[in-house]
Amino acid sequence: MAGLYTKSAMGAPFSLAAAFRSLSIAAPKRSFSTTPAIKSVPKLPPTAPVYPYGESQWYKQQDTGLYGGATIQFGNKISKGRNEGKTRRSWKPNVRRKKIESKALGEDLFIKVTRRALRSINNAGGLDKYLISDRPTRIKELGPFGWNLRYQVMNSKYYQKKYEAERKKLGVPTPPTMDQYMASKQAEMEQKIRDIDLDALTKPRRMKPQGKKYATMN
Repeated sequence: MAGLYTKSAMGAPFSLAAAFRSLSIAAPKRSFSTTPAIKSVPKLPPTAPVYPYGESQWYKQQDTGLYGGATIQFGNKISKGRNEGKTRRSWKPNVRRKKIESKALGEDLFIKVTRRALRSINNAGGLDKYLISDRPTRIKELGPFGWNLRYQVMNSKYYQKKYEAERKKLGVPTPPTMDQYMASKQAEMEQKIRDIDLDALTKPRRMKPQGKKYATMN
């Protein structure tokens, strides 16, 4: 009959939210992009050395790239006109995302870097030489992100071959790996564990009675 709903249409409850659920005002996503995917640096393995200066206490963004020690600064904006006075303001580091080549890793890295750190990289002769510098000021300005990159660069095949050639030239023996060192010290550590006297360490100490002493009169 005309004007009557079908059984299937009447069975489904009408909802205004359900009617507009399929509509979207957002811009459609691009199916193709010429921008390469950003490669994130993996975390350090448990056997890697810990960064001696730790994470940044105030400016957390500094730990996500090579900032060269640059951090946010605070100060005052001085007005000398009709509205004379001071206004608090901040200065953030000039951060850019740059593609920098790493010969040791054999790839181009897209990393966040400040103009200050980029100038230091160019003066050092490349990203690898900038990272492997052992100056205390350089290690302090690397941050956790740069420390991670430094560990990867120094353990790459390129630098391992270079270090091996230098050791042969100087007559220095090849240092053992962590697994080889632990295997060589396994018997010594087990013997030290056997020599530990647990009864003497866990025996409760005898407490002396602490009472008031009164002088006796003869």
